[in-house]
Amino acid sequence: MDRVQGNLAGLKPQQLRHLERLYRRKIPPTSLITPELARQLTEITGDIKRQVGILVDRQGTVAMVIVGDRKGLVIPPLKRERQTGWRLKGLRLIHTHLNAEPLNQDDLMDLALLRLDCIAALETLPSGLPGHLHGAYLLPQRLEGRDWGFITIDHVAHLDMDFAAFVRSLEEELARAGHSGTEHDRRERAILIGVTTRPRQTAEDSLLELRELARTAGLNVVEVILQQRQRIDPRFLMGRGKLMELVIRALQMDAELLIFDADLNPSQVRSITDFTELKVIDRTQLILDIFAQRARSREGKLQVEMAQLKYLLPRLGKRDDALSRLTGGIGGRGPGETKLEIDRRRVRERLHRLAQELDQVRDERRVRRGPRQRQGLPIISIVGYTNAGKSTLLNTLTRAEVLAEDRLFATLDPTSRRLRFPKEREVIITDTVGFIRDLPKDLLEAFKATLEELEDADLLLHVIDLSNPRFEEQMETVDTILASLELSDKPVLKVFNKIDLIAPEIAQWQCRRHNGVAISALDGGTLRPLLTRMEEIIDRILPREQISSAEQDAVAEAMRERRDTGLLH
Repeated sequence: MDRVQGNLAGLKPQQLRHLERLYRRKIPPTSLITPELARQLTEITGDIKRQVGILVDRQGTVAMVIVGDRKGLVIPPLKRERQTGWRLKGLRLIHTHLNAEPLNQDDLMDLALLRLDCIAALETLPSGLPGHLHGAYLLPQRLEGRDWGFITIDHVAHLDMDFAAFVRSLEEELARAGHSGTEHDRRERAILIGVTTRPRQTAEDSLLELRELARTAGLNVVEVILQQRQRIDPRFLMGRGKLMELVIRALQMDAELLIFDADLNPSQVRSITDFTELKVIDRTQLILDIFAQRARSREGKLQVEMAQLKYLLPRLGKRDDALSRLTGGIGGRGPGETKLEIDRRRVRERLHRLAQELDQVRDERRVRRGPRQRQGLPIISIVGYTNAGKSTLLNTLTRAEVLAEDRLFATLDPTSRRLRFPKEREVIITDTVGFIRDLPKDLLEAFKATLEELEDADLLLHVIDLSNPRFEEQMETVDTILASLELSDKPVLKVFNKIDLIAPEIAQWQCRRHNGVAISALDGGTLRPLLTRMEEIIDRILPREQISSAEQDAVAEAMRERRDTGLLH
C-alpha cells in the first residue's frame, strides 16, 4: 500500500485496496476524466469521508493516489524537472470535494506552484455519486486581472473537450506569449523583484540599477516586480499570495531565474527556491557573477574566486541525503566527517591558498610601485561609481586603449599610464574598479590588493556621472567606501562628467558647490581646466623642489625620449 500517499490512518484494508485499484485505471488522452473513474473516486470518498485525489499524466496513466481529510489534501513533493519541451508539469490533479463547493484558494495555489496542466474538483453527493465538476487552468497571459481560466460542468458525462488538444494549445500559447518579440533572443530570462519598506521612488531607483546589472550580466529581463510592505516576511520576503503570482508570471514569461534586489540569507534562498521551483539569486550573487565574467588577469580571477567562496561558505547547506553520508574506509571509521563538513573544509583550505596567492600579488605590486616612488612621480587615481566614465577619461587623457563600455564594471583590473601636464611635469594616472551601492563586503575585502593602488595616490579624481538622476546618492556611496578604506584624508578633486548631456547651469552650480571641474570625457577639448586644477593641486601637495635634481634630470630625460618616439603628447 506504499503507493497510496497521504492520510491513511484508520482506513480499513478493503478501503486501502479500493484506493490501490485506482492505479489500474487508464484515461484516454483525449479525456480529462471518464465517468466511470469519476464515480469510483466519489464512491471511495463517500465511504471514507476524506478527499481523494489522483495525479494523471498526459498518457492517461494514474501517477499518484493521494488521500486527504474532509477539507483538503496535501500533494507530496514532485520531481523538480519538467519534461522536455513542456512549460507545464505534464500532470493534472483530479480530486473530490465532500461538500458542494467550487475550487478554493489552496487548489489554485497548487495549480500555480506545481505548474499543473489542469486541476479539477468533483462534488461528492450524499449518495456517493459525482455532481458538478469544477476545473481551472493557467492562462497564457493575464486577462482582465485574472490568471486563471475556469470550467464548470454539471456532470462529467456532459464534458465535451479534447483534453490532449487543449493542453497542446495551452503549451503553444504559453510559448508564444513568453517569447513575444524575442524569438531570436537566447539569453537567460529573468524576473527582477524588489520587496521593500522604503519609499517607492527609492525602491524603483534601486531596481533600475538592478536591471542595469542584469543587462551587464547578459540576462534578458522580462519582468520587474516591486512590492511595498510594512514588514518584510522573514522567510519569503513577500507574502505567499504575491509569490504565487510571481510563479504564474514566470510561467507566462518563460522565466526560470528570479533576482531579488536584496541580500538573501541561505534560509530565504532555500525557502523561495523550494516554494517556486525556480532558480533564485540575490543582488550580491549577480554582482559576483559579473565580476567572474569580466575578470581577465590572474589577480582579478583570484580576487573574484575568493569573494565567491566567502559568499558560498555559509550557504553550503544540506541539499539531499547524499550530504549526510559518512565517509568510509581506513581512517574514516567512527563518527567521521559528513560530506557537508568535507565541502566546508575544502572551501576553507582553498580560501587559505587564495589568501596566500593574493599576498604574493600584493608583494609583486609593491615591487612594481618601487620605480615610480624612486622617480618621485606623483600618482593620481581615478575613482567613482561604476559606469561614471573613468576609463573613458583615462583614454582621452593619455591616448590609452583601455576597454570602456556602457556597462557596469567594464574595468576590474587597474591600469596605469603616464600623463604630462602643460608645465612639463609628469604624473602616473591610474584607473580603478568602479564602486556601487551596497558593494558586497567580501568583494571589497577580496579586491584590497587592487585598491591598495589608492593608498599610494597623492590625489584622487572622483568622477561623477552628472547626467544620472541619482548622482548625489552615487557620490555619497563612493565617499562612504573611501571612508571604509581609510582614504578620507586623501585630497579629492570632484570631476563632473557627461556635461554634454545636461544643462550648463547644472554643471556650473555643482562645480561651485563642490569646488569641482565639469568635463565631457569624450571631448578632449573640455579637459584643459581639469589638467590645470590637477597640476595646481599636485604642485601644492608635492612642490617641485622636493624632487632631487638627479630625479628631475631623470624625469626630463624620460620625457624627451617619449617625445622623440611620439609616445608623449
